[in-house]
Amino acid sequence: MVAQMLAPAAVLIAWSLVMLAWTALTRFPAMKRAGIDLAKSEPGGRGQDLDGRIDPRAQWKAHNYAHLMEQPTLFYAAVMIIALLGAAAGDLLAAWVYVALRIVHSLWQSLINRVPVRFTLFLLSTLALAWLAGRALALTLFADPAVLS
Repeated sequence: MVAQMLAPAAVLIAWSLVMLAWTALTRFPAMKRAGIDLAKSEPGGRGQDLDGRIDPRAQWKAHNYAHLMEQPTLFYAAVMIIALLGAAAGDLLAAWVYVALRIVHSLWQSLINRVPVRFTLFLLSTLALAWLAGRALALTLFADPAVLS
């Protein structure tokens, strides 16, 4: 069940790259429309510096990409621990629920971005992550050393 448990993580990695591409494909044209020339920009600029300077809809994708670099790091660690120590069917379901909710969250934030729905999606995905974190904790704290050697 190791490969099956790692599959949701692989899908979320691939989705993160889709969001990165979508960010670039929308942000660079928005910068051009706003008259921002990267060749003439000040050194040390950050993506957040574009808030208020380019179309907010272009920034929504970038904001979501940043979110995919935050909480999902905990997901990757939990999935790895569970995969190494023995996943149960509930763990696999929780991992797929987490990934599905994060993808829906990405689409919602990137296209519609109404906060109450976005927060609900985030909260539900966090509950799935809490399940995975609890399982990872239980598997590590209560592991039988004789079985692991």
